[in-house]
Amino acid sequence: MQVPAFLLRRLYVKGSLHNDGGGFAFALKNSLGSGYAEQVLPLSIDDAEIPATDAVFEVDGEAVRFADVSSERPLTLAMNKAVTVRVSGRTLEPGKHKIAIGFVVTGMGKMQFDVTDALGDAVAAHDG
Repeated sequence: MQVPAFLLRRLYVKGSLHNDGGGFAFALKNSLGSGYAEQVLPLSIDDAEIPATDAVFEVDGEAVRFADVSSERPLTLAMNKAVTVRVSGRTLEPGKHKIAIGFVVTGMGKMQFDVTDALGDAVAAHDG
């Protein structure tokens, strides 16, 4: 079952993109349905691929590197749970940026989408 990109874009928390220490971060919030990602596809910002070793998911205070997500250690994409994606080693200039991300979800295959968001200076929104 292929999920259209326009639906997947709803995972992205608009306005959450911000510089964070020596890198940048943004938030995802799953309102589509629970699932397990067994692989993270390359993340890119403004069409430049980010090494999987430089990106982590933070869920409930636990950080999981993109490179460590596997069928043996899947990333849980729970319903209505906020996930912060942090990228180290690169900060962003003010203005709009294109973010592309994707996953291989157990039983559903590849899911990829991109969004454009403007760099803000507020902390990622975690509204309830």
